[in-house]
Amino acid sequence: VPITVFVFVFLLSASNCSGCGPGYKSPLDAMNGPREKIVYLPCIYRNTENRKPDYLATVDVDPKSATYCKVIHRLPMPNMNDELHHSGWNACSSCYGDTSKKRNRLILPSLISSRIYIIDVGTDSRAPRLHKTVEPVEMFWKCGLANPHTSHCLGSGQIMISTLGDPLGNGKGGFVLLDGETFEITGNWELPGEAAPFGYDFWYQPRHNVMMSTEWGAPKVLANGFNPADVKAGHYGQRIHVWDWTTHKCVQTLDLGEEGAIPLEIRFLHDPAAAEGYVGCALQGTVFHFSKTLKGDWTAERIIKVPTKKVVGWILPEMPSLITDILISLDDRFLYFSNWLHGDIRQYDITDKRNPHMVGQVFLGGSIQNDGPVKVLEDKELNRQPSPRIVKGKRIPGSPQMLQLSLDGKRLYVTTSLYSAWDKQFYPELIKQGSVMLQIDVDTTKGGLKVNENFLVDFGEEPEGPALAHEVRYPGGDCTSDIWL
Repeated sequence: VPITVFVFVFLLSASNCSGCGPGYKSPLDAMNGPREKIVYLPCIYRNTENRKPDYLATVDVDPKSATYCKVIHRLPMPNMNDELHHSGWNACSSCYGDTSKKRNRLILPSLISSRIYIIDVGTDSRAPRLHKTVEPVEMFWKCGLANPHTSHCLGSGQIMISTLGDPLGNGKGGFVLLDGETFEITGNWELPGEAAPFGYDFWYQPRHNVMMSTEWGAPKVLANGFNPADVKAGHYGQRIHVWDWTTHKCVQTLDLGEEGAIPLEIRFLHDPAAAEGYVGCALQGTVFHFSKTLKGDWTAERIIKVPTKKVVGWILPEMPSLITDILISLDDRFLYFSNWLHGDIRQYDITDKRNPHMVGQVFLGGSIQNDGPVKVLEDKELNRQPSPRIVKGKRIPGSPQMLQLSLDGKRLYVTTSLYSAWDKQFYPELIKQGSVMLQIDVDTTKGGLKVNENFLVDFGEEPEGPALAHEVRYPGGDCTSDIWL
């Protein structure tokens, strides 16, 4: 065979793979990635009637599979009352150029126990196994931090996890660093004395030498439920913190005021050159757009406000929407968020980044269904209360919460549990019935959302009893876990 044939085959192979590391070269390349076939979800038993450890569920989402919409594997944790929450990766698209890295470990922090579980998903992606447990005392002693939340891999090969508090349950927004090979805690990312008053989510954008972090509240206050008086007492946050990515110093704080109370998920645009993004603020149902100014500092402005509804039969005379999760499509064209109290998911066209307009909406449960105890007296958006949502004969309990979008942007997955203590307070039926995972079909041309009536994963039917399924992750990465450099 002529040597030119070997050269041609080599070059063809190189053009397809380039000997790359994990993830994708760019967000637009990711949009052309393979369709998701399985997903991982942490399932919680804390605050339910089942005295069992939390577990990681593997769900088949391949329509061609005989086990479509089924839980095909369950990995129980070795401890009780962890409150598994959000997960991340040991390596993702920020390590794309490093051929020595593999996306083969899922980082699974525990919001209440402060453990960090390292899950091996590389040996058998359909049957994950426990690789290592990082015990809370290591985080307490080495970092003075507790209640880990968001995990992101870094281009350096390290793993960074934000925290909500200190070991005593007070608010403390710091960042724990893990070695990407040994998974030992190596210390704090932030400099001594630089931790924020509260912590929650974060996103970094190295081309602008910046990281942004948000605030939930003090763990000892929010651990067992929500009391509006705690907001007035200053136990919940309302600020975005701006960090210098190189020096690890907090260089600016953006106070969003009462309209920005409890800013949760923060998302930069996926384009790594972009100097703007969005944050969803739970308490007042607002979305803020943040951006870099010509002077080089940062500013934020409210661009969306979901009106409250005047009601009777609820704990307060006005019901906020409670925006609890947001995400952006990989082409930076659409913004999605969930209103956990009102019960709807919204899709906004953000072609004009400061002037989004709603192009899709769907109701999936919530607190204002027309056959429930709450009666709406005044609604600035709806003419009537929404009807209950029935999918495959199942009335959907709870309300849409965590969102995950397929790489191509055509399928939106949603689960209905927020956090076990708040689930128990606002949707007690969710504790008894368990949560569900649904799929929404997305119109990516004009915008629009439609429930897939043939898709339902019912975690109320789990072998060990009804469970609260939370965040959705794809083995190959997704639009809320991958950051491009």
